[in-house]
Amino acid sequence: MRPPTIRDVADRAGVSKSLVSLVLRGSDQVRPEKRDAVLRAVRELGYRPNAAARSLSEQRTRTVGVLLNDLRNPWFVDMLDGLNSLLHDNGLHMLLADARLNRRAGQDPAGPLLDLSVDGLVVVGTLPDPAALGAVAGRIPVVVAGAREPVPSGVDVVANDDEQGARLVAEHLIGLGHRRIAHIAGYGAVGELRRRSFEATMREHGLAEQAVIEPSDMTEEGGYRTTVRLLSRPERPTAVFAVNDIAAIGALSAAEELGLRVPRDLSVVGYDNTSIARLRHVWLTTVDNTSHEVGRRAARCLLERFEGAGGEGRVQLATPALEIRGSTAPPAGN
Repeated sequence: MRPPTIRDVADRAGVSKSLVSLVLRGSDQVRPEKRDAVLRAVRELGYRPNAAARSLSEQRTRTVGVLLNDLRNPWFVDMLDGLNSLLHDNGLHMLLADARLNRRAGQDPAGPLLDLSVDGLVVVGTLPDPAALGAVAGRIPVVVAGAREPVPSGVDVVANDDEQGARLVAEHLIGLGHRRIAHIAGYGAVGELRRRSFEATMREHGLAEQAVIEPSDMTEEGGYRTTVRLLSRPERPTAVFAVNDIAAIGALSAAEELGLRVPRDLSVVGYDNTSIARLRHVWLTTVDNTSHEVGRRAARCLLERFEGAGGEGRVQLATPALEIRGSTAPPAGN
Protein backbone atom coordinates (compact mmCIF):
# COMPACT_ATOMS: atom_id res chain seq x y z
CA MET A 1 0.00 0.00 0.00
CA ARG A 2 1.49 3.35 -1.05
CA PRO A 3 1.93 6.08 1.56
CA PRO A 4 -0.55 8.99 1.41
CA THR A 5 0.50 12.06 -0.56
CA ILE A 6 -0.23 15.75 -0.22
CA ARG A 7 -2.76 15.30 -3.04
CA ASP A 8 -4.60 12.70 -0.90
CA VAL A 9 -4.71 15.14 2.01
CA ALA A 10 -6.02 17.91 -0.23
CA ASP A 11 -8.74 15.64 -1.67
CA ARG A 12 -9.81 14.42 1.79
CA ALA A 13 -9.97 17.98 3.16
CA GLY A 14 -11.58 19.42 0.05
CA VAL A 15 -8.88 22.05 -0.46
CA SER A 16 -5.99 22.75 -2.84
CA LYS A 17 -2.48 21.33 -2.48
CA SER A 18 -1.10 24.84 -2.00
CA LEU A 19 -3.41 25.40 0.96
CA VAL A 20 -2.26 22.11 2.52
CA SER A 21 1.33 23.31 2.15
CA LEU A 22 0.48 26.56 3.89
CA VAL A 23 -1.05 24.68 6.83
CA LEU A 24 1.94 22.33 7.13
CA ARG A 25 4.29 25.33 7.20
CA GLY A 26 2.30 26.88 10.03
CA SER A 27 1.09 29.86 8.02
CA ASP A 28 -1.33 32.22 9.76
CA GLN A 29 -2.98 33.08 6.44
CA VAL A 30 -5.37 30.08 6.55
CA ARG A 31 -8.89 30.30 7.98
CA PRO A 32 -9.35 28.19 11.14
CA GLU A 33 -11.98 25.89 9.61
CA LYS A 34 -9.73 25.12 6.62
CA ARG A 35 -6.75 24.48 8.90
CA ASP A 36 -8.81 22.11 11.05
CA ALA A 37 -9.99 20.23 7.96
CA VAL A 38 -6.42 19.79 6.71
CA LEU A 39 -5.06 18.68 10.09
CA ARG A 40 -7.94 16.23 10.46
CA ALA A 41 -7.18 14.77 7.04
CA VAL A 42 -3.47 14.50 7.96
CA ARG A 43 -4.36 12.51 11.11
CA GLU A 44 -6.88 10.26 9.41
CA LEU A 45 -4.54 9.40 6.53
CA GLY A 46 -1.38 9.20 8.64
CA TYR A 47 0.34 11.59 6.24
CA ARG A 48 3.98 12.50 6.87
CA PRO A 49 5.52 15.34 4.85
CA ASN A 50 8.53 14.50 2.72
CA ALA A 51 11.23 16.45 4.56
CA ALA A 52 13.77 16.15 1.74
CA ALA A 53 11.35 17.46 -0.88
CA ARG A 54 10.28 20.31 1.39
CA SER A 55 13.91 21.25 2.04
CA LEU A 56 14.53 21.51 -1.71
CA SER A 57 11.47 23.66 -2.31
CA GLU A 58 12.15 25.96 0.67
CA GLN A 59 15.94 25.91 0.30
CA ARG A 60 16.06 25.15 4.02
CA THR A 61 16.52 21.91 5.96
CA ARG A 62 14.63 23.20 9.04
CA THR A 63 17.44 21.76 11.18
CA VAL A 64 19.70 23.43 13.73
CA GLY A 65 23.14 22.02 14.46
CA VAL A 66 24.14 21.86 18.12
CA LEU A 67 27.85 21.48 18.78
CA LEU A 68 28.54 20.21 22.31
CA ASN A 69 31.98 20.57 23.81
CA ASP A 70 31.34 18.08 26.64
CA LEU A 71 28.57 15.49 26.45
CA ARG A 72 29.18 14.48 30.08
CA ASN A 73 28.13 17.77 31.68
CA PRO A 74 24.56 17.47 33.02
CA TRP A 75 24.07 21.25 32.81
CA PHE A 76 23.81 20.86 29.07
CA VAL A 77 20.77 18.58 29.41
CA ASP A 78 18.60 21.32 30.93
CA MET A 79 19.98 23.89 28.49
CA LEU A 80 19.19 21.64 25.52
CA ASP A 81 15.67 21.11 26.84
CA GLY A 82 15.05 24.85 26.78
CA LEU A 83 16.67 25.19 23.36
CA ASN A 84 14.78 22.29 21.80
CA SER A 85 11.38 23.25 23.21
CA LEU A 86 11.37 26.60 21.40
CA LEU A 87 12.92 25.21 18.22
CA HIS A 88 10.29 22.45 18.12
CA ASP A 89 7.50 24.97 18.58
CA ASN A 90 8.79 26.67 15.44
CA GLY A 91 9.06 23.52 13.33
CA LEU A 92 12.82 23.10 13.70
CA HIS A 93 14.81 20.02 14.69
CA MET A 94 18.15 19.62 16.48
CA LEU A 95 21.14 17.68 15.19
CA LEU A 96 23.81 17.04 17.87
CA ALA A 97 27.55 16.68 17.31
CA ASP A 98 30.41 16.05 19.76
CA ALA A 99 33.03 18.75 19.24
CA ARG A 100 35.64 16.90 21.30
CA LEU A 101 35.26 13.69 19.30
CA ASN A 102 35.45 15.56 16.00
CA ARG A 103 38.66 17.30 17.09
CA ARG A 104 40.27 14.01 18.10
CA ALA A 105 39.44 12.68 14.63
CA GLY A 106 41.17 15.69 13.09
CA GLN A 107 37.90 17.15 11.78
CA ASP A 108 36.59 20.67 11.84
CA PRO A 109 34.19 20.40 14.84
CA ALA A 110 31.35 22.03 12.95
CA GLY A 111 32.15 20.30 9.65
CA PRO A 112 29.73 17.36 9.85
CA LEU A 113 26.84 19.68 10.72
CA LEU A 114 27.65 22.05 7.88
CA ASP A 115 27.83 19.06 5.51
CA LEU A 116 24.20 18.37 6.46
CA SER A 117 23.26 21.93 5.48
CA VAL A 118 21.89 22.98 8.87
CA ASP A 119 20.11 26.34 8.87
CA GLY A 120 21.88 27.58 12.02
CA LEU A 121 24.43 26.54 14.62
CA VAL A 122 24.38 26.63 18.43
CA VAL A 123 27.77 26.08 20.07
CA VAL A 124 27.40 24.89 23.66
CA GLY A 125 30.28 25.31 26.06
CA THR A 126 33.86 26.48 25.59
CA LEU A 127 35.59 25.80 22.28
CA PRO A 128 39.39 25.95 21.96
CA ASP A 129 39.25 28.32 18.97
CA PRO A 130 36.08 30.43 18.97
CA ALA A 131 37.60 32.65 16.25
CA ALA A 132 37.08 29.75 13.84
CA LEU A 133 33.35 30.44 14.08
CA GLY A 134 33.82 33.54 11.95
CA ALA A 135 33.81 31.60 8.70
CA VAL A 136 30.71 29.67 9.78
CA ALA A 137 28.89 32.85 10.84
CA GLY A 138 29.45 34.20 7.35
CA ARG A 139 27.25 31.37 6.01
CA ILE A 140 24.61 30.72 8.69
CA PRO A 141 23.46 32.26 12.01
CA VAL A 142 25.61 31.17 14.96
CA VAL A 143 24.85 31.41 18.69
CA VAL A 144 27.24 30.49 21.52
CA ALA A 145 25.51 29.27 24.69
CA GLY A 146 27.07 28.93 28.14
CA ALA A 147 30.53 30.28 27.27
CA ARG A 148 32.06 33.75 27.63
CA GLU A 149 35.08 33.68 25.30
CA PRO A 150 35.35 36.50 22.74
CA VAL A 151 33.56 35.57 19.52
CA PRO A 152 33.64 36.94 15.96
CA SER A 153 31.36 39.74 14.83
CA GLY A 154 27.81 38.63 14.13
CA VAL A 155 27.84 35.76 16.64
CA ASP A 156 25.37 36.01 19.52
CA VAL A 157 26.33 34.89 23.04
CA VAL A 158 23.82 33.74 25.65
CA ALA A 159 25.20 32.80 29.06
CA ASN A 160 24.85 33.16 32.80
CA ASP A 161 26.09 36.16 34.79
CA ASP A 162 28.97 34.20 36.31
CA GLU A 163 30.34 37.13 38.29
CA GLN A 164 27.03 37.67 40.06
CA GLY A 165 26.63 33.93 40.70
CA ALA A 166 30.03 33.61 42.36
CA ARG A 167 29.34 36.71 44.44
CA LEU A 168 26.11 35.12 45.72
CA VAL A 169 28.06 32.08 46.89
CA ALA A 170 30.77 34.04 48.65
CA GLU A 171 28.25 36.34 50.36
CA HIS A 172 26.22 33.33 51.52
CA LEU A 173 29.22 31.56 53.07
CA ILE A 174 30.57 34.74 54.66
CA GLY A 175 27.10 35.48 56.02
CA LEU A 176 27.07 32.05 57.69
CA GLY A 177 30.28 32.95 59.49
CA HIS A 178 32.87 31.18 57.33
CA ARG A 179 36.23 32.87 56.96
CA ARG A 180 38.54 30.16 55.59
CA ILE A 181 36.84 29.54 52.26
CA ALA A 182 38.39 27.65 49.37
CA HIS A 183 37.42 27.80 45.72
CA ILE A 184 37.88 24.83 43.39
CA ALA A 185 38.50 26.82 40.22
CA GLY A 186 37.79 25.91 36.61
CA TYR A 187 39.20 26.82 33.23
CA GLY A 188 38.15 29.04 30.33
CA ALA A 189 36.46 32.41 30.53
CA VAL A 190 33.61 31.07 32.69
CA GLY A 191 36.01 29.61 35.24
CA GLU A 192 38.02 32.83 35.26
CA LEU A 193 34.96 35.01 35.83
CA ARG A 194 33.78 32.89 38.76
CA ARG A 195 37.26 32.82 40.33
CA ARG A 196 37.82 36.57 40.01
CA SER A 197 34.40 37.41 41.43
CA PHE A 198 34.95 35.07 44.39
CA GLU A 199 38.34 36.67 45.12
CA ALA A 200 36.92 40.19 44.78
CA THR A 201 34.09 39.47 47.21
CA MET A 202 36.46 37.95 49.75
CA ARG A 203 38.72 41.01 49.40
CA GLU A 204 35.78 43.39 49.95
CA HIS A 205 35.11 41.63 53.27
CA GLY A 206 38.75 41.81 54.35
CA LEU A 207 39.23 38.08 53.82
CA ALA A 208 41.65 38.07 50.88
CA GLU A 209 44.37 36.26 52.83
CA GLN A 210 41.97 33.50 53.87
CA ALA A 211 40.71 32.80 50.35
CA VAL A 212 42.34 29.71 48.88
CA ILE A 213 42.25 28.96 45.15
CA GLU A 214 42.96 25.48 43.80
CA PRO A 215 42.75 24.79 40.05
CA SER A 216 40.75 21.82 38.80
CA ASP A 217 39.60 20.24 35.56
CA MET A 218 35.89 20.66 36.45
CA THR A 219 35.32 16.89 36.71
CA GLU A 220 34.19 14.82 39.70
CA GLU A 221 37.63 13.22 39.99
CA GLY A 222 39.25 16.65 39.81
CA GLY A 223 36.95 17.96 42.53
CA TYR A 224 37.77 14.96 44.71
CA ARG A 225 41.56 15.27 44.35
CA THR A 226 41.51 19.03 44.83
CA THR A 227 39.41 18.74 48.00
CA VAL A 228 41.74 16.09 49.44
CA ARG A 229 44.60 18.56 49.00
CA LEU A 230 42.58 21.38 50.56
CA LEU A 231 41.55 19.35 53.58
CA SER A 232 45.13 18.21 54.15
CA ARG A 233 46.28 21.78 54.80
CA PRO A 234 47.35 22.69 58.37
CA GLU A 235 44.44 25.13 58.54
CA ARG A 236 41.82 23.41 56.44
CA PRO A 237 38.97 25.49 55.02
CA THR A 238 35.56 25.34 56.66
CA ALA A 239 33.79 25.83 53.33
CA VAL A 240 34.45 24.88 49.72
CA PHE A 241 32.95 26.58 46.67
CA ALA A 242 33.28 24.36 43.59
CA VAL A 243 33.20 25.79 40.06
CA ASN A 244 30.38 23.41 39.10
CA ASP A 245 28.14 20.73 40.59
CA ILE A 246 30.23 17.88 39.21
CA ALA A 247 33.35 19.10 41.03
CA ALA A 248 31.22 19.66 44.15
CA ILE A 249 30.17 15.99 44.10
CA GLY A 250 33.86 15.10 44.15
CA ALA A 251 34.31 17.44 47.12
CA LEU A 252 31.49 15.68 48.99
CA SER A 253 33.13 12.30 48.35
CA ALA A 254 36.49 13.56 49.63
CA ALA A 255 34.96 14.96 52.80
CA GLU A 256 33.17 11.68 53.53
CA GLU A 257 36.31 9.64 52.90
CA LEU A 258 38.26 11.84 55.32
CA GLY A 259 35.63 11.42 58.03
CA LEU A 260 34.09 14.89 57.78
CA ARG A 261 30.36 15.45 57.86
CA VAL A 262 28.69 17.95 55.52
CA PRO A 263 27.63 20.56 56.53
CA ARG A 264 28.60 20.14 60.21
CA ASP A 265 32.36 19.96 59.52
CA LEU A 266 32.50 21.36 56.00
CA SER A 267 30.10 23.41 53.89
CA VAL A 268 30.09 22.69 50.16
CA VAL A 269 28.57 24.81 47.37
CA GLY A 270 28.33 23.96 43.68
CA TYR A 271 27.32 25.86 40.57
CA ASP A 272 24.75 25.01 37.85
CA ASN A 273 21.80 23.58 39.83
CA THR A 274 21.88 20.38 37.80
CA SER A 275 19.60 17.41 38.45
CA ILE A 276 22.42 15.87 40.51
CA ALA A 277 22.34 18.78 42.97
CA ARG A 278 18.60 18.23 43.48
CA LEU A 279 18.91 14.54 44.44
CA ARG A 280 17.63 14.14 47.99
CA HIS A 281 20.72 12.37 49.33
CA VAL A 282 22.94 15.09 47.82
CA TRP A 283 20.76 18.19 48.36
CA LEU A 284 23.54 20.53 47.31
CA THR A 285 23.52 24.28 47.81
CA THR A 286 24.29 25.65 44.36
CA VAL A 287 23.80 28.50 41.93
CA ASP A 288 20.84 28.18 39.60
CA ASN A 289 22.20 29.62 36.37
CA THR A 290 18.84 29.29 34.60
CA SER A 291 20.09 26.75 32.09
CA HIS A 292 16.63 26.21 30.62
CA GLU A 293 16.22 29.96 30.06
CA VAL A 294 19.69 30.17 28.48
CA GLY A 295 18.58 27.51 26.00
CA ARG A 296 15.35 29.34 25.16
CA ARG A 297 17.19 32.63 24.71
CA ALA A 298 19.70 30.94 22.40
CA ALA A 299 16.83 29.56 20.31
CA ARG A 300 15.20 33.00 20.22
CA CYS A 301 18.43 34.57 18.95
CA LEU A 302 18.55 32.04 16.12
CA LEU A 303 14.92 32.61 15.21
CA GLU A 304 15.48 36.36 15.07
CA ARG A 305 18.47 35.84 12.78
CA PHE A 306 16.37 33.57 10.55
CA GLU A 307 13.83 36.37 10.26
CA GLY A 308 16.48 38.71 8.92
CA ALA A 309 17.91 40.38 12.03
CA GLY A 310 21.49 41.26 11.21
CA GLY A 311 24.16 43.42 12.75
CA GLU A 312 26.71 42.86 15.46
CA GLY A 313 26.43 39.90 17.80
CA ARG A 314 24.76 40.49 21.14
CA VAL A 315 25.67 39.24 24.61
CA GLN A 316 22.72 38.27 26.81
CA LEU A 317 23.31 37.31 30.44
CA ALA A 318 20.68 35.47 32.47
CA THR A 319 20.36 36.42 36.15
CA PRO A 320 21.43 33.63 38.55
CA ALA A 321 19.93 32.76 41.92
CA LEU A 322 21.33 30.88 44.91
CA GLU A 323 19.53 27.65 45.81
CA ILE A 324 20.22 27.03 49.50
CA ARG A 325 19.87 23.38 50.44
CA GLY A 326 21.43 21.05 52.96
CA SER A 327 25.16 21.24 52.22
CA THR A 328 25.86 24.59 53.90
CA ALA A 329 25.66 25.69 57.56
CA PRO A 330 27.58 27.92 59.99
CA PRO A 331 31.08 26.61 60.78
CA ALA A 332 31.45 24.44 63.87
CA GLY A 333 31.80 26.52 67.02
CA ASN A 334 29.76 29.46 65.74
